Amino acid sequence: MAIADLKNVLNIFGGADISEDRQNELFKEVLLMTLARAADADINIQASEIARIQEILKENTGEDFTSADIRVAARAELYAEATLHKYLGSVRKKMSPENRAKTIQALADVFRSDSNIGVLEIDFFDGVAKALQVSPSQIAGLVAGDV
Repeated sequence: MAIADLKNVLNIFGGADISEDRQNELFKEVLLMTLARAADADINIQASEIARIQEILKENTGEDFTSADIRVAARAELYAEATLHKYLGSVRKKMSPENRAKTIQALADVFRSDSNIGVLEIDFFDGVAKALQVSPSQIAGLVAGDV
């Protein structure tokens, strides 16, 4: 399956249930969608953001993504039926708390990659955090038992 086709997210948004073995694929798709849209949040996709997104995706999925994969996933036309925040709100219950936390932490990492965080990026981050219903401790990366 090509992750760039985002079929798990689109199926869930359409009301389909997801089996446990597909949750990992869902996480990959959500991560790709979220980070790709993040690169375009300030209407100025930076090469450093694309490079960091590629690194994060590789770290979290073990898969390589081209800049074209990321730019395609960022295209506004994919979200004509509903916003990214609506997609995330509809799939959050299917995602583990750990994967929701990883997604929001990766998003913060992308925004820090060009050392110039703007108000549009902050608004985007807040919207994703709200849609995923992540806690402040999840955003900070705090996990019980970790030192």
